[in-house]
Amino acid sequence: MLDRYNRKINYLRISVTDRCNLRCRYCMPEEGVEFIPHTEILRFEEIREVVEVAAGMGVDKVRLTGGEPLVRKGIVDLVEMIASIPGIKDLSMTTNGILLDAFATPLAKAGLIRVNISLDTMEPERYGWITRGGDIRKVFAGIEAAKKAGLDPIKVNCVIKDDRNEPDAVAVRDYCIENGLQVRFIKEMDLHEGTFGVV
Repeated sequence: MLDRYNRKINYLRISVTDRCNLRCRYCMPEEGVEFIPHTEILRFEEIREVVEVAAGMGVDKVRLTGGEPLVRKGIVDLVEMIASIPGIKDLSMTTNGILLDAFATPLAKAGLIRVNISLDTMEPERYGWITRGGDIRKVFAGIEAAKKAGLDPIKVNCVIKDDRNEPDAVAVRDYCIENGLQVRFIKEMDLHEGTFGVV
């Protein structure tokens, strides 16, 4: 499948939910947001149908996102459904890692290949402040579980305000190097202006 500029399109991102178990300051206003009713969210069978059609048009790479995809009930079943579609060669997920300790092995067995995990600091208190209550220890446990489950590569998404030499970014980078992880720096988006930066 080609776009109007004759570029090959083989990558499909699917948001399986708009809900999340964190309230990150750069992602969600303090007052929260209005969620989409469950009745308006695609059922797993509908998502599978979309992927089947896309695979028939040349898409072979799928990423599951959210919100936080691991809060969607039955997410392992969805991974298995997509992994079984002929032509899908690369199935990945972006997650905040909070629930990954429990899900990494079942996801890998279902056919998930790799994960991107959000981590913006190495400081527990600062992480709790950024996420409005998240426990960074659960993220570290999720990363270890992903490694043991054979999910590879494991990429870490680190949001920065200005540049990659900020103390938090340097600490996350060093942690990734020491633990065989890949790190990506993402410029913080402006919730009020609706602007964001390049990865």
